[in-house]
Amino acid sequence: MSALAADDVGLVQALARFGIRLLWHPSLSEETGADALAILADCAGGKTKVDALCVEGAALTGPHGSGRFQMMSGTGLPMTHWIKAIAAQAEHVVAVGSCAAFGGIPATEANPTDAVGLQYGDHGLLGPDFRGRAGLPVINIAGCAPHPGWLIETLAELALSGACALDSLGRPRSFADHLAHHGCSRNEFYEFKASAARASDRGCLMENLGCKATQAPGDCNIRRWNGFGSCTDGGYTCINCTSPGFQDPGAPFQETAKIAGIPVGLPVDMPKAWFVALAALSKSATPKRVRANAHADHVIVPPARLPPKQSS
Repeated sequence: MSALAADDVGLVQALARFGIRLLWHPSLSEETGADALAILADCAGGKTKVDALCVEGAALTGPHGSGRFQMMSGTGLPMTHWIKAIAAQAEHVVAVGSCAAFGGIPATEANPTDAVGLQYGDHGLLGPDFRGRAGLPVINIAGCAPHPGWLIETLAELALSGACALDSLGRPRSFADHLAHHGCSRNEFYEFKASAARASDRGCLMENLGCKATQAPGDCNIRRWNGFGSCTDGGYTCINCTSPGFQDPGAPFQETAKIAGIPVGLPVDMPKAWFVALAALSKSATPKRVRANAHADHVIVPPARLPPKQSS
């Protein structure tokens, strides 16, 4: 659903702009049944060249490693078989979304289906040593869901250059070098630690409502979604969905876990002592306007305007 909003023309035409042809997608392609299986068989057998295998969703390896919790209809074979077979022929393998990258929601806590990501940790479906034919590990376009621009730009980069700069978790650096905090419309409230107390408040969502934007890789608030919005713009806290383990935060998603009144999850690279000192100083310097607006659902006090100069 996210990818369908790609660019201003939709997913298929956006890819076509870079000379990328969509071989098959279970929801978008006309081919079904035997015709669809023939395409997959040709890809797995090397008859049809696959430049990028894109996988959505976690791989279900249960029960007992058989993969039979997720069968490919009409083949008698589990989906894990088809992923491995086509991945072995592909120039690149791309995990689209945090479930495919790290296991995500299906891998939460008890994980009854033995869901795994394609190449995360020791239990990834393709194994830690897997490399696509072009030499790259699995490319993790993480996010729940990922921004459509991340998908299009990554595939375009692969199509045009055959390479893609990745961070330590295999995420494209084009978006992972940023934080969701960058460009957030609530940054003035963050600077003064003027915190929201309710979901409808305009203040910073970090101190009380569980926002992890200062820890979350992604340029969500720089490029926005659908040209306009983001989670924090809509009043919902960032849950760091581009990182592994986001589905098990250890506390309710919209509640900040604290020890002695200090948030457990601090901004990236910030020592705890510095954060405490900065927060105390910032709160003491909070303008009345910012404090008032932080606890309202609309602007109560506008920025002060200088009186017009008097002519002499």
